[in-house]
Amino acid sequence: MRRVYCHNMKTLVPLLLFGVALAFAADATSLTGKWHVHNSISGNESDQICTFTQKDADISGSCTSERGTVEITGKVDGNKITWSYKSEYEGTPLTVNYQGVMDAAKISGSVSVPEFSADGDFTATPEK
Repeated sequence: MRRVYCHNMKTLVPLLLFGVALAFAADATSLTGKWHVHNSISGNESDQICTFTQKDADISGSCTSERGTVEITGKVDGNKITWSYKSEYEGTPLTVNYQGVMDAAKISGSVSVPEFSADGDFTATPEK
């Protein structure tokens, strides 16, 4: 009897560990999809729709606003997300950088435009 019990325990423990690993993997949220991003930069409010594609820790995609469409690149590290894109304002090239944290079903954080020393915040929610 004891031998059967030990054999079952040796089988049971790896199965339990595998189940726990699957549960943690299922909790990892993918950014892939469309997101509504609301920005408030230096008192200026704006909205855009971003389409993110996440592959492992890399993000690619595009964001579309009344000014047009830009290509984005970024990274995911746990619940921390960063992305940026190049654009221009009245002929001046600029870079828009996002740093956020994902909780539940939204991303929130800071946004900066170094060329204009402009900072603000943003909130992104999945597009329905």
